[in-house]
Amino acid sequence: MLEKLQQWRKPFNNGGKNLAIGPNLTACHSSYGRPDLLVYCCPPGFQTPVPFTDFKFPDPSPVRVRRPAHLLNESFIAKYNKALSIMKSLPYDDPRSFLRQANLHCQFCTGAYEMLNRSGSELNIHRTWMFFPWHRMMIYFHERILGSLIGDDTFALPFWAWDIPDGMTIPDFYVDESSPFFHSQRDFSHFPPRVADLDYSTDDNDPRFDGKEQTETNLAFMYNRMVSGAKKTELFMGCTYKAGDKNCDSPGTIESAPHNTLHTWIGSGLNPGREDMGKFYSAAKDPVFYAHHSNIDRLWEVWRDINDRKLDIDDSDWLNSFFLFYDENLNLVKIKVKDVLDITKLGYSYEEVDRPWLNHRPPPSVPPEQARRIIKLKQNENPVFSSDFRRVLDGKLTVTVNRSVRREKVDEEETVVVYGIVVRGNEYVKFDVYVNLSDDTKMNPKFREFAGTFVHIPGGGRGGQDLKKMKLKLGISELLKDLKADEDESIWVTLVPRTTSCSNVSMEGIKIEYIK
Repeated sequence: MLEKLQQWRKPFNNGGKNLAIGPNLTACHSSYGRPDLLVYCCPPGFQTPVPFTDFKFPDPSPVRVRRPAHLLNESFIAKYNKALSIMKSLPYDDPRSFLRQANLHCQFCTGAYEMLNRSGSELNIHRTWMFFPWHRMMIYFHERILGSLIGDDTFALPFWAWDIPDGMTIPDFYVDESSPFFHSQRDFSHFPPRVADLDYSTDDNDPRFDGKEQTETNLAFMYNRMVSGAKKTELFMGCTYKAGDKNCDSPGTIESAPHNTLHTWIGSGLNPGREDMGKFYSAAKDPVFYAHHSNIDRLWEVWRDINDRKLDIDDSDWLNSFFLFYDENLNLVKIKVKDVLDITKLGYSYEEVDRPWLNHRPPPSVPPEQARRIIKLKQNENPVFSSDFRRVLDGKLTVTVNRSVRREKVDEEETVVVYGIVVRGNEYVKFDVYVNLSDDTKMNPKFREFAGTFVHIPGGGRGGQDLKKMKLKLGISELLKDLKADEDESIWVTLVPRTTSCSNVSMEGIKIEYIK
């Protein structure tokens, strides 16, 4: 048995300077689905190494075309219905079964596995640059399994196009109680015709806006997440995560929101943490998870497209990091990040849809010169904190942050960094960040002062309470130009709690950094 295990480990040796990440599939443990709930989602028989094959690209044709879920016809929905029904009927010892598929997300998103050759170093793909490629792999194999169950090699998962106005409600077939797409652990008050809140906060009056205003807010929010706040790779993809790392905990723009916010918006308000979708250990039990993540995957492609692929990662450790999934033929397949960067080679594409958020660059809420005068008066009337502090976010906080104006560094992105963030407790946490906010009645992503948001879904890890220090990095170069503050020596940064749970959030300070 020992010899067999050593042979299984050998191809993944991370010795020397190779810091590529991979899972040790024979080292699976109970983990925390939320800080107060220990879960066990390890596959049966994981202790025994299973032979694997290296990933091979599929035949180039036919191409599986993923379409917007709100545009699907009855014929496709019936086909998907059949495939999902069969998947849900498979026994648990079949890795193609729906519950085994759902538990993949639990295994890799709660630290159930250790990193290979790194005993005690748990593997978690959220809040890192592994977020996009791992979910692409999961969706890829899930899609092919569904197609194989009905003998259709053209089958493609739909995507929930929540970033365009016509797709911002949950697609109708997911709320049909007689279908396998329905899931009882959802917030029924968010069913159609309710427009999704991409910037969702559980403590706000629900809904905050009517459908039309919510749509406009969503589009402005998407502009922040995809364009102005995502001008550098780290800001969009998340922090660097390599073998042995313990401190990478800074998600990219899309992962933080609308990814986290929509998980929470869909989940049931009657359950702890708004499970099932509201917690990562249980999220993939809801069929809408797969349409949600198809759109996340599509947006990765869109971001690469609008940046002409110039921001792609070329780090060999990232490219050679790998995971293992069962394919439609019950083969265990080792697939590397570099294998999933060209969706054409993977044999699928996305039907083109409009990108209306590209044209929603928000205006200042107050003319910049007027805002400057208001801020100066407020500074004289009320003290503000310096940028180096330690405190709990139990109320709105405004901080004066000094900045170094770098006119010559044209390729650098200026960022606001909130550092040393620690979240205690079991609750969903959200706070927003504004720059040079002069009118408190206009705290809304529709206005230029909105710099971004911190969204945290607690849970994961074998230690229960996760008290790692996190960072929030927000790109603000475009924002400063629009506010005519790009040559100022300092800026006002305001943190606005959006959930009462922010009283469980502490931080060490705020500073300016520049990303090349």
